[in-house]
Amino acid sequence: MKPKYLIGVFLASIFIGCTDKFEDFNTDKKNPLAVPGSALFTSGTKSIADQVNTSKLGENIFKLFSQHWTETTYIDEANYAVLERGIAHNMYTAYYKRGLRNLQEAKKYIIAEENPPEVLKNKLAIIELFSIYAYQQLVDIFGSVPYKDALNINNVYPKYDGGLDIYKDLIKRTDAALADLNVSAASFGIADVFYKGNVAAWIKFGYTLKVKMGISLSDVSSETALAKSTVESSYDKAFSSSADDCLVPYQEAAPNFNPLYAEIVASGRNDYVIANTFVDILNRVNDPRREKYFTKTDSGAYRGGKYGYPSPYDQCSHINPAILEPTFHGIMMTYTELQFYLAEAAARGFSVGKTAADYYAEGIKSSILEWGGSQAQADAYLAQPSVAYSAAQDRSRDGWREKIGTQSWIANYTRGLEAWTTWRRLDYPVFNVPERKASVEDIPTRFTFPVDEQTANGKNYQAAAAALGGDLLTSKIFWDVYNVTKP
Repeated sequence: MKPKYLIGVFLASIFIGCTDKFEDFNTDKKNPLAVPGSALFTSGTKSIADQVNTSKLGENIFKLFSQHWTETTYIDEANYAVLERGIAHNMYTAYYKRGLRNLQEAKKYIIAEENPPEVLKNKLAIIELFSIYAYQQLVDIFGSVPYKDALNINNVYPKYDGGLDIYKDLIKRTDAALADLNVSAASFGIADVFYKGNVAAWIKFGYTLKVKMGISLSDVSSETALAKSTVESSYDKAFSSSADDCLVPYQEAAPNFNPLYAEIVASGRNDYVIANTFVDILNRVNDPRREKYFTKTDSGAYRGGKYGYPSPYDQCSHINPAILEPTFHGIMMTYTELQFYLAEAAARGFSVGKTAADYYAEGIKSSILEWGGSQAQADAYLAQPSVAYSAAQDRSRDGWREKIGTQSWIANYTRGLEAWTTWRRLDYPVFNVPERKASVEDIPTRFTFPVDEQTANGKNYQAAAAALGGDLLTSKIFWDVYNVTKP
């Protein structure tokens, strides 16, 4: 069950005999007129967090798009059939209606409440940062979305803004929000499910988000200077260790347990196995994370199902049961992810304090350690020539893209959208072609708009589709400049 817009239920009073308080009869005590802004903040952030971390077929299929998982019997989604279940519509609902709209309403209530000025600024800035995070994800999914006209209940026909324009505005908004944060003042406290009101942690979150957006701009020739300045002005104030990670502390009981538990364990379904795309790459480099990511088959091997083809459940590796525990944390943004962005920045010639090889190695070590591996395992893994990063790779576009792209994709396991985005931006690793597609060029590079937008908001839908070169799964988002690597 999702958090409600209005929370708290009041017991009605039972009146016996006469009363002169006639106004009580006209007061709906079960539906309060106002709710705490902090409750709406919790509701909005958790709704987006659940959407990011779910694997429900009708809501989020990016763990399939990333080719980390594949399906067993019903292989439609692994073959990129996205219209039948109304997935795009459900994504819009999760991000806009349950997420961003709640955050917008939270601002209104918080402004109306009695907050000391610095506390008010902190709360509004944190809401702003998380809203920016949500919009950045929407752009990375669809390429173009309602932005300036979004959330205006008086405008039922919002126009779509271009992804590049949105990104540039999000960077400005992030700077403004960061300038308002004051570590000496309080914020949301326990209503903040990620950082429990720790303002210093939100500052690091904001700077990490800036690095992420700056890196995404890096291949856009007209925005190289902005990409460089965005990353260089932020990297040293971003996450400094895995202790800074933005995580969702899921709980044992409904409705706050890990969505993967609800969708895979509690449902008793065996719809997924690990994809051969993922298993084969990890097997080739003897990756120590295999035992943390997935199980061995009865024969003692790590074996993936052929991506996009029917795969016998009992003959393939499965998701590690630890990941399916009710309390397994959700992941929003991490120090490990940042290290690969900074490795990429250094390879591009940005001034970020260390070399690409340094950040690359730190990203791998951080990932192995956070998944329960050891420093010795990380060192042995990095010592392999097929894994190690060399300075020569900085001079080869495909050299650093293959190394950094592949390792970032591995480290982003369970984070389907980010893993798929790594593949789309850097064109590595090499993906497999599913049964119902002809070539690697048929693999999606974006998600199509909700079908109901064609009828409910047709004029703006048509304009947005035309700007993208068509509302196609294979249309490219503005930061996707190069062609995908073929097998």
